[in-house]
Amino acid sequence: MKLATLKTGGRDGTLVVVSRDLVTCQAVPKIARTLQCALDDWDEAAPKLQAVYERLNAGSADKAESFIEMECHSPLPRAYQWADGSAYINHVELVRKARNADVPASFYTDPLMYQGGGDSFIGPCDPIAVLSEDWGVDLEAEVAVVTGDVPMGASVEQAAQSIRLVMLVNDVSLRNLIPNELAKGFGFYQSKPASAFSPVAVTPDELGDAWNDSKLHLPLLVTINDAPFGKPHAGEDMTFSFAQLIAHAAKTRELGAGSIIGSGTVSNKQGNLHGSSIANGGVGYCCLAEVRMYETIEHGAPQTPFLRFGDSVRIEMLDAAGASIFGAIDHEVAHYHGAHHHGRKE
Repeated sequence: MKLATLKTGGRDGTLVVVSRDLVTCQAVPKIARTLQCALDDWDEAAPKLQAVYERLNAGSADKAESFIEMECHSPLPRAYQWADGSAYINHVELVRKARNADVPASFYTDPLMYQGGGDSFIGPCDPIAVLSEDWGVDLEAEVAVVTGDVPMGASVEQAAQSIRLVMLVNDVSLRNLIPNELAKGFGFYQSKPASAFSPVAVTPDELGDAWNDSKLHLPLLVTINDAPFGKPHAGEDMTFSFAQLIAHAAKTRELGAGSIIGSGTVSNKQGNLHGSSIANGGVGYCCLAEVRMYETIEHGAPQTPFLRFGDSVRIEMLDAAGASIFGAIDHEVAHYHGAHHHGRKE
């Protein structure tokens, strides 16, 4: 089934079930007012939500409304836990190669992960609001999963069973703030502002054969300013599955229902700069940093700028028939002018 959160009903929004074709939706206050409420009581709520989903798809829902992505918040407008891995080692290799650093052997057996801010996410069509474009605004197109409760020390098999929903994410990075933060030896903070998630989150069964081994085996499509930028395959070159990432996150702590675990920037191994872009027959990229890495490796310095005010980013994934699965993250970089609450500027 497919679920979304509308920007009504307060800070955590209103949960709606969405039809498979993303055309209609229905609020389900008697089942769960918010997505977090549904996740907290998943075993009881999920069958009831599934029944609504089936009625929507059959055209027999009694309270169906038009589904409008612009009216959506991220499926979880805020989350108790947002932890992002780096499962695509090719991305890590490029980052380090650009600064002439080796990848430690442990990186291939022990996932990288940082804990992001879960108290506030960007709506999928809301602006990426920053105070300065000099911070080096970059997109990071990724896949993410939402878990149920996960026990401490969970096995990879237990972790796989805990996956409730799958969605897309733009894990925004402020690249020019990263070096000084990492130099302190204490990880990301200021360089990782609010992330944006796809309008719709889907249950793994909805993905059919594309969901296998806790990986999503479909291309992730990225455009910047309406020009194709990336279409790497999310199931290829993924060193760690979502089950492995969840088990890593739960090694020393329990994860509460509604925890979000990200894959890290989707990245496929390909040739040199000239053969890796979509224009030159490659699969392109899911972040500007990778283009800049190739340019640094080949030319000694990056040539592609980071995002500027007014630039637009679109992230989407299509099924085998060409239909959008999650809806699209589709937003612009904008100057921050004031606080956002309840999904609306006030």
